[in-house]
Amino acid sequence: MPTTEQNAPIEVPRGLKGVVVTDTSIGDVRGLEGFYHYREYSAVELAERRTFEDVWHLMFHGALPGPAERAEFTARTAALRRLPADVIDALPAIARSTALSGPLSGLRTALSLAGASAGFRPLYDIDGPARAADALAACAAVPTLVTALHRLGRGLEPVSPRDDLPHAANYLYMLTGEEPDPASARAVEQYLISTVDHGFNASTFTARVIASTGADLAACLVGAIGALSGPLHGGAPSRALDTLDAIGSPDRIDDWLRERILAGDRIMGFGHPVYRTEDPRSRLLKGIARGFGGDLVDFAVQVEARAEAILAELKPGRELHINVEFFAGVVMELCGLPREMFTPTFAVARVVGWSANILEQAEDSKIIRPLARYAGPPPPRPVPEG
Repeated sequence: MPTTEQNAPIEVPRGLKGVVVTDTSIGDVRGLEGFYHYREYSAVELAERRTFEDVWHLMFHGALPGPAERAEFTARTAALRRLPADVIDALPAIARSTALSGPLSGLRTALSLAGASAGFRPLYDIDGPARAADALAACAAVPTLVTALHRLGRGLEPVSPRDDLPHAANYLYMLTGEEPDPASARAVEQYLISTVDHGFNASTFTARVIASTGADLAACLVGAIGALSGPLHGGAPSRALDTLDAIGSPDRIDDWLRERILAGDRIMGFGHPVYRTEDPRSRLLKGIARGFGGDLVDFAVQVEARAEAILAELKPGRELHINVEFFAGVVMELCGLPREMFTPTFAVARVVGWSANILEQAEDSKIIRPLARYAGPPPPRPVPEG
C-alpha cells in the first residue's frame, strides 16, 4: 500500500478511476445517468440547437452569446484562421516527414511551430486576457493546420480559409476544396459540438497537468494531442468503421462478433470507461446518420443491435453499449471525410475544450504533483563497486 510523505496509507485505484483531482465549472459527465453537459447546458441539446461558435463562446466566456456577441465572436475567430508565412512555408516538410503517421502527428509539430511563431509565452508569465487570446488563436488555427497537412500529404495544395463560412463549413471547405452541402456541414458541426469536452479524459487531464507547470498554451495542446493519438482514446472512429468493413455483410455479423468476443478481442466502438448506459453522443450521432439513410447506416444499426445482444449473452452483468466512435465514423464517412482525418477532426473540436480547461487550470498556481507507489526491491541496497 502506498504512503504519503508522512507515511499515512493511501489508496491508489488503477488509472486513478474515481479520483477527484480538482473542481471545474466547465462541464461534467454523469456516467450512471448517460448525461453530460457544458457549463449548465446539456451538450446534446447544444448540438441540436446551437452553432459551434456559440458553444466555443460558452466554453471560453461562460455564457451563450446573444446575436451581437455571436456576430462579433464569429468574425473574430474567422480572422484568426490564416497562418503566418513562416508556418505555411514549413508545412510541406512537416507533411513529408509525417506521411506515414498522418495529419495528427504532423499537427503536434505544426502547432508547436505556430505557437512559437505567434510568440506564445508561458501561462505563468501572462495575464488572463493574454492567455485567452493565445487560446483563441490556437483553436482557430488547428483546422487550417490539419487540412493543409492532409492535402499536402496527398500532393494537393492547401486551401485558404474563407471568412464568410461558419467554422464547420469552412473546415470541410479547406479539406475538400469545395463548399459543402448544408446537410453535411450541419452534421459535422453537430459532431464537433458533441465532442468539444468530456470530463477529465486522458488528453484533457494531460493538458491540465502541463498547464499547471505554467508552460505556454501550445505546449499544453501538443501534450493533449499526444494523448489523443492513442487508439484507446481518440483513435477509434476509423477503427470502428473498419469493424463494419471486416464483418462485410449481415449474414456474417453473429459469427464474426462471437468469434472476436470469445477470443477476448475488443470490439472497437463498444464500451466506455465512464458510461454504464448508452453513450448520449452515440444516440445523437445515430439520429444524424439515420437522417442521411442508406446501406451503410442500415448495416451499422444491425451490427449495433446484434453486438449488444451477443455481448449481453456472453458477458452477462456488464453494460456494454456503443460509444461515440461507432456512429461518429459512419457520419464522417457519409459527409466525405477520409478515415485518416477522423481523429484529427475530433481534435478540431476538442482543442476548444482543452483550451477552456487550460485557461481554468492556469488560474490555480499549484502544480499537479501526485505520488507513485514504489513496487521494486526494498531499499536501501548497497551499491556494488564498479
